[in-house]
Amino acid sequence: MRLFISINFDNNIKDALLSVQDAMRLKSVRGNFTRPENMHLTLAFIGDYSDPDYVKEVIDSIVMAPFDISLSGMGDFGGLWWVGIEKNDRLETLARILRRRFAEVDIPFDKKRFSPHITIVRKPESVIPLAPGDYADILRGKSMMVDHISLMRSDRGKNGMIYTEL
Repeated sequence: MRLFISINFDNNIKDALLSVQDAMRLKSVRGNFTRPENMHLTLAFIGDYSDPDYVKEVIDSIVMAPFDISLSGMGDFGGLWWVGIEKNDRLETLARILRRRFAEVDIPFDKKRFSPHITIVRKPESVIPLAPGDYADILRGKSMMVDHISLMRSDRGKNGMIYTEL
């Protein structure tokens, strides 16, 4: 099973992300746009792992006080355009604690530096480069309270990835 830990979004955040995608389409951007049901913020990517119950036990052992996150800025990783999350010490601490706990109990995870972002479109094709300022008004003030994290399963379907909360 391909597993990852995420923050799943409320409708306020999803609506803002969908509005960014719509604005991109109006500017003739094409690509593999992330479907609303797949929009999330990855805290840790585990990959193939056969014991999701053990992972869930570890997640459940982490005490987490609710905190807010806010959308902020945009950028690209080459063939991927994303929306960022405003700098947030509580979010950074949560990711660090989660990853440290996985390391302590030998659950493998991708050790890339935590860079909070939400994928909006993969393999974008556009006659104009990404202009983050064009979408600032859509993102401004969009926030949500995080009161839990989710263990997710990733399966390849005939129309792309299917993410299921476990």
